[in-house]
Amino acid sequence: MRIEFDHDWFVRTPLGPFAVVQGVTADPKPVTLPHDALRDAERTPGAPARGASAYYPNGAYTYLKTFDVPAEWANCLVRLEFQGAMRHAMVYVNDELAGNRSDGYARFWVDATPFLREGANELRVEVRTGEDSRWYSGAGLHRSVVLHVDELVHVAPDGVTVTTVRVDDGQAVVEVATRVANASARTATASLLTVLRGPSGAEVGRDGVPVTVPPGETVVARQRFYLPDPELWSDESPALYEASVSLDAAETTVTFGVRTIAVDPKRGLLLNGRPVKLRGACLHHDNGPLGGAAIARAEERRVELLRAAGFNAIRSAHNPLSPAMLHACDRLGMLVMDEAFDMWVRGKSPYDYALDFPQWWRADLAALVAKDRNHPSVIMYSLGNEIAEVGTPHGAFLARSMAEHVRILDPTRLVTNGVNSLLAVMDDFAAQVAAAGGLNELMAEDPGASMTGAAAGENVTRRTAESHSVLDVVGLNYGETRYAMDAELFPARVIVGSETFGPEIGRLWPLVVEHPHVIGDFCWTGWDYLGEVGIGSVAYASDAAPPGLEREFPWLTAWCGDLDITGWRRPLSFYREIAFGLRSEPYLAVLRPSRAGDPVVSNSPWAWSDSVSAWTWPGFEGRVVEVEVYADADEVALVLNGAEVARGPVGERRPLLASFSIEYQPGELVAVAYRGSDEVGRHGLATAGAASLVLSVDRPAIRAEASDLAYVTIELRDASGVLVTCAEADVTVEVSGPGVLAGMCSANPSTTERFEGSTWRTFDGRALAVVRPTGPGEIVVTARSEALGEAVVTVRALPVGR
Repeated sequence: MRIEFDHDWFVRTPLGPFAVVQGVTADPKPVTLPHDALRDAERTPGAPARGASAYYPNGAYTYLKTFDVPAEWANCLVRLEFQGAMRHAMVYVNDELAGNRSDGYARFWVDATPFLREGANELRVEVRTGEDSRWYSGAGLHRSVVLHVDELVHVAPDGVTVTTVRVDDGQAVVEVATRVANASARTATASLLTVLRGPSGAEVGRDGVPVTVPPGETVVARQRFYLPDPELWSDESPALYEASVSLDAAETTVTFGVRTIAVDPKRGLLLNGRPVKLRGACLHHDNGPLGGAAIARAEERRVELLRAAGFNAIRSAHNPLSPAMLHACDRLGMLVMDEAFDMWVRGKSPYDYALDFPQWWRADLAALVAKDRNHPSVIMYSLGNEIAEVGTPHGAFLARSMAEHVRILDPTRLVTNGVNSLLAVMDDFAAQVAAAGGLNELMAEDPGASMTGAAAGENVTRRTAESHSVLDVVGLNYGETRYAMDAELFPARVIVGSETFGPEIGRLWPLVVEHPHVIGDFCWTGWDYLGEVGIGSVAYASDAAPPGLEREFPWLTAWCGDLDITGWRRPLSFYREIAFGLRSEPYLAVLRPSRAGDPVVSNSPWAWSDSVSAWTWPGFEGRVVEVEVYADADEVALVLNGAEVARGPVGERRPLLASFSIEYQPGELVAVAYRGSDEVGRHGLATAGAASLVLSVDRPAIRAEASDLAYVTIELRDASGVLVTCAEADVTVEVSGPGVLAGMCSANPSTTERFEGSTWRTFDGRALAVVRPTGPGEIVVTARSEALGEAVVTVRALPVGR
């Protein structure tokens, strides 16, 4: 029996055993999981990890829940599944330690059986986090908790694995392997029945077998099914099957996809035998205004919007994805590189996972595989990100040990590692790194010379040869200079651009297309995130910017995503879509005129231009503005109010880009793209009129459960629907009915506003409110602005099952 355990929790500050004697108290606050306790903490300029953690403090929290144990559970096994507890989790049942886990992203199980008593029981989880990540990690039970109650003879946790053995001649062979455990004192024979259902819900296979298990043993029952004319899972057609495994009266159900995956240096990545190039996005785990909480709808929405922006793959950066996001990727056809670690034994932050790695890496890799192996979206496991020791013999030995450990657990998927060549041989560049103030700073100074240039060095070829040899796919971070040379040096090597400078896609994607052994590109990043503040910002001379990349408080986000933290596509996203060959129309953007004449002193390699897709710039009439047009064309003409005002070639400064300096006049600006003398597309911008407050919701009806959310977009638009990006307004949101305001934000990368607050100032004409249902009924969301009045939108929360 599976019981959702996300409700009726409380969180408070920790209290030691002497707290009562000393008169120390803490008022518990009711919360619903997934939950990030750190999100509502006070951000300060003096935070220990500074901008890396978005100026949030270290955090220590206690989660509490009481629950009843009925008498009929007396002869059952009761276990808790924690899908993610950030971090150093200690789990107590009735004040007795029942389990612990170091990694905040690892999914783990705790056996509560020995500590339970009939009637009321208390569950307490202690978490600690701080200076253990290079970005914002959050704190607390940020992923779901599930209670499992099983008979003594039962299907083991994560005990059903479905594998596609082969697909040929209009038939798929599927194997279902079920691990059956016996915790009783006697040998038992149980009846195992497995039923497969296809994407339509129709039964496509059934097989029953007896299974005998001695006491204290676990056995594996394997059943093969032969499916005629299977519907194959792919990024283009994500068909899902279901396997229901019944052991006597208990049932376990898993979803799976029928698909094959392979790589070939001559044909690249083959999904069901079809070559596929990975249009990839690196993705951190936070959900913007929700902090680190992996609420299912938030995860699903991110996948939906990334798919709509042209991506077909994501790389988890740099820790395993949540089960909720993997389920979304399965349903929506998003391919996944799921990454295990950001460090091995050489730490990157004062108190990071390197302190725990030697004791935990085997268990954490096993947890990653157990979570992922039934998800057809997962095609690759990544052993890590920019691991410093891969250029050493002992690091190579560790890489080999980890790769083989994963292959034993799951031989059906590819193994990779995101290798930063400069970091792998950083001892050769120690003086340069020190002089620059850090690795990221050195990369930013001259990416061609320091980062991508270093990747082509003989020392990199020699020192990474063994580490690379243990992989099915060599992941190169900022290493595109190796694409062509490795085709000659290592003709059997398959490569993926596991992390690349996002703005360089116009140059990088043709390299991916040109080289069959290069299977894709993963930009940094697909979605803006909390922490590493300002690495994608454009720094002007008038800014009070310190040396290096980090921006001062109150900077909040990295500001380097194709999509901002509200899910709005920034101009770079459309440039990338054109580079991928998915958009034929050009795209217009304008550099903010307010910064004209202010010299750019630092434009990091992760930064796009400081541009907005708008033609409403009051106060700048008659002044020169800089216009960018992104187009797959030979030349572009700009037409302002019906008259051509500029024409020029595409690609002189950057591939697929044309730049113009023209005089701003209100009206309509249209970019017309030409290939030869033929028009191939056009895109226009109109000057907005007076702004009104407009609300829209992503879905008019949601499920009345805590895993669902309604995203309410707050925009300033004129009567014609044009977004008024130049207008700003303080907007207050009120939620009535069976729902609560779960979070609010704008895309402003530098602000002191708080995500739990109900008032935010719009940024580029937009803000976002996230509503979480508390029951069925009509939820009314009202937004008010002193200058613009009131707007209302209604969301129906439907009872579960409708």
